[in-house]
Amino acid sequence: MLLIAAPGQGAQAPGFLREWLELPRFAEHLGAWSELAGCDLIRCGTTADADEIRDTAVAQPLLVAAAIAAATEFLGGSGEDDAGQDLADAAEAAGVGAAAGHSVGELAAGAIAGTLGPQDAIRLVRVRADAMAKAAAAEATGMTAVLGGDETAVLASIEAHGLTPANVNGAGQVVAAGTMDQLAAFAADPPPGARLRPLSVAGAFHTRHMAPAVDALREAAATVTPRDPALALLSNRDGAVVRSGQDWLDRIVLQVSAPVRWDRCMQTMAGLGVTTLIELPPAGTLTGLARRALPGVRTLGLKTPGDLEQARELLAAERDRAGSDANGQAPGQRLQHEATE
Repeated sequence: MLLIAAPGQGAQAPGFLREWLELPRFAEHLGAWSELAGCDLIRCGTTADADEIRDTAVAQPLLVAAAIAAATEFLGGSGEDDAGQDLADAAEAAGVGAAAGHSVGELAAGAIAGTLGPQDAIRLVRVRADAMAKAAAAEATGMTAVLGGDETAVLASIEAHGLTPANVNGAGQVVAAGTMDQLAAFAADPPPGARLRPLSVAGAFHTRHMAPAVDALREAAATVTPRDPALALLSNRDGAVVRSGQDWLDRIVLQVSAPVRWDRCMQTMAGLGVTTLIELPPAGTLTGLARRALPGVRTLGLKTPGDLEQARELLAAERDRAGSDANGQAPGQRLQHEATE
């Protein structure tokens, strides 16, 4: 099975869309979505500096728009169907079996799986980003990646410093989040054998500090009518495969103030038999985790348009390998069928 993964905030880098925007349709999509996003996505993806794209209100719409536009280039959908069916149909027809997103990347994954259209995804991410930025501004908070060390000891140390394990990413990586004072104390007393790396984010996301943003996103989500996903769609809450569009949307709302369990998502990938993982731009973080936690799984990060040919070759190889079952169903259809038995 081939899974498409969408990265989360912190993966962005200045100019990461410069080559992608040489593709006419990619540029058209970002131009059309800029008004919905509340920022100039083309400028932010090319000439904006690191500080500007670190801003939550900019970073989140930029990441979701980039992932959806790149998925459209990769899969061949139009990216214009606001009901979300066009991109999901293209993914199913191509032989994609599953989708997952890390943190805000869940909105891009949902669009790829057909739970909502690209425009609705951009509308929701704008509300999410603005609300989280406002919550982050209320108090000086941040996030620090903890690399290595014994996971039990790392989690105990995070708790002892009053922090939250906001991302449990697996492969020896946990992200601690809380106030800047708490993070400073944690840095002065790190867990044994662990390295600490402050992240380029503007707040303690996926913690109690984001609770005020939940209501704003819930109100916006109430204006959206989700579809049931056409692919196996993984949830950050517990790694579960979500079958109901409404359940997925409810989870997206609550996830703003709840930890991301990417470790459990990767466990689910292994259980589903994922053999290939392709990460959308700005790629690198999730493929790196997969290489360490999912040995034997082929990985590819779509860093530039030059990677599209290799991605399509991997997709064709996966489609040939997996084939169809006796009823001629595509992988995503088989998963849905099996879930009802």
